[in-house]
Amino acid sequence: MPKRLTADAYIDGILNGDRVMLSRAITVIESRLRGDKKLASAILQGILPKTGNALRIGITGVPGVGKSTFIEAFGQYLTSLGKHIAVLAIDPSSRISGGSILGDKTRMENLAHDSRAYIRPSSTGLSLGGVARNTRNVMLLCEAAGYEVILVETVGVGQSETLVKGMTDFFLLLMLAGAGDELQGIKKGIMEMVDAIAINKADGVNELLANQAVSDYQSALHLMSHSTSGFTARVLSCSALERRGMDTIWETIEEYVKLTNSNGFFVKNRQSQNMDQLHSSIQQALQDRFYENNAVKSRLLSLEKMVSEGNELPVNAAEHLIDLYLNSQTSLDKS
Repeated sequence: MPKRLTADAYIDGILNGDRVMLSRAITVIESRLRGDKKLASAILQGILPKTGNALRIGITGVPGVGKSTFIEAFGQYLTSLGKHIAVLAIDPSSRISGGSILGDKTRMENLAHDSRAYIRPSSTGLSLGGVARNTRNVMLLCEAAGYEVILVETVGVGQSETLVKGMTDFFLLLMLAGAGDELQGIKKGIMEMVDAIAINKADGVNELLANQAVSDYQSALHLMSHSTSGFTARVLSCSALERRGMDTIWETIEEYVKLTNSNGFFVKNRQSQNMDQLHSSIQQALQDRFYENNAVKSRLLSLEKMVSEGNELPVNAAEHLIDLYLNSQTSLDKS
C-alpha cells in the first residue's frame, strides 16, 4: 500500500489538478481501514470550499443499452467543448469475493486518454442498491480538482437508481428500441425519476424503430405525475456508435439547468441531497460501530447459526445484539 501523506499534501495536490494525487485521495476515501477515516475526513473538510460547482449527471439504462459507449461518446463531445469531465463508473461487486470487474477504462479507451477527462471505476462493495458507498465524497474531490461535469454511471435499472437520483442534478435513462415490450419492462418509479430518456443505437435498421420508441415513451411520460423541478422530461434518440445526438442531449441538460436555476429548484435539490446524506451517514456510522463492537462480534456468529437453523427468531436475535451493544457502551461511559 502506498505511504499515506498528510491531509494538506492531498488537498494541495487536488486543488492544483494533480490527477495522481486525486486518485490517491480517492483511495483514502474509499478505504475501510480505521486509520484512514480521520485522514479522509480532514481531506474532505479541506477541499469543501472548492466544491459544488460541477454539474452532476446520473446515467442508467437496461443491460445491453451501451452505457459505456454512450458515456465515451458524450464525454468526448463535452471535452470537445472545452469541458473537463469526470466519470464515476460504478461496477458490480461479487457477493462471494467482494471483487469487481473495474473494466470501464478499457471500455472507454479513447476517453481514458483524453487529457480533459478523468475516469474512476469504483466497486459497489456491500453498499445498498449497488451504489458505491463513497460516491458522493468522490464527487466532491473531483469538483475540487476542477472537473466541471461529473457523470455517474450506475450498474443498471434497479434500486441503485433511486440513490443516484438522490446525488445528481440531472438523471438520464438510456433505452433501446425494438427490444421487446420496453414500456412494460420499465418500472413506473424509474420513469417518474428521469429528466430525459435517450433511445440509443438509433442507427441503421434501428433508426425507424427508435423514432417510434421516442413517440411511445413520450406518450408514456405524459401519464406520469409532473416533476417538482418544473421541467418536462424529454425523449430523444441518439447513436453513441455514430456520435449523433450528443449535442441535443447536452442542449436539453443546459435547458434543464437554466430553468431549475431560475425557479430555485436546483439549489433546493442540492440542499435536500445534503440533508439526505447527513442522515444516511448517521445510519452508516452507527452500523459500522455496531459491527465493530467486541461484545457484538463475540455473540454474532452463534446467533447467526441459531437464526439460520430456525432455532431463533431474527427479530429476537437482533434485539439481543442491540442490547449487548448498548450495555457495552453504557459500561464504557461509566468507566
